[in-house]
Amino acid sequence: MDIFTIIFWVIAVVLFVVSLMKNRNKTLAAMKKSKSMMGGMVGEIIAIIFLIGLVLTFIPPESIKTVLGSSNTFLSTVISAAVGSVTLIPAFVAFPLVGSLVDAGASIVPAVAFLTTLTMVGVVTFPLEKKEFGTKFAVTRNLFSFGFAIVIALAMGVVV
Repeated sequence: MDIFTIIFWVIAVVLFVVSLMKNRNKTLAAMKKSKSMMGGMVGEIIAIIFLIGLVLTFIPPESIKTVLGSSNTFLSTVISAAVGSVTLIPAFVAFPLVGSLVDAGASIVPAVAFLTTLTMVGVVTFPLEKKEFGTKFAVTRNLFSFGFAIVIALAMGVVV
């Protein structure tokens, strides 16, 4: 375990103890509610693990490293951003998927481009956005989001 994980565990335990001392009944009620919410998410968590396993089964790590590796960062970033723009999957599925892609050899810049366009750009949801907000707004928002996603990806490549 790294130092940040240990720090977060210590903070969580300390705050839990403080909460118990402040109001034991509310804390236990919150824990029961959390348990039932987690029980409802078990199916989704298993589906995420299954989806990641399926992706990594059909796309071997060598292919991921070739396409999304650091050999041609600009091209792989643009391709990843384009795929992320047209993909509609929940963010809680995308984060572990991107982590698995990076572990399989993908460069951080294309991975971040995929993740940011996935959450910021909505090609699939464009018709609804156009209907509700108008064409000019929808196009402008998506273009700016795509551009800023590329900027964010490049900045992460410098930072990390």
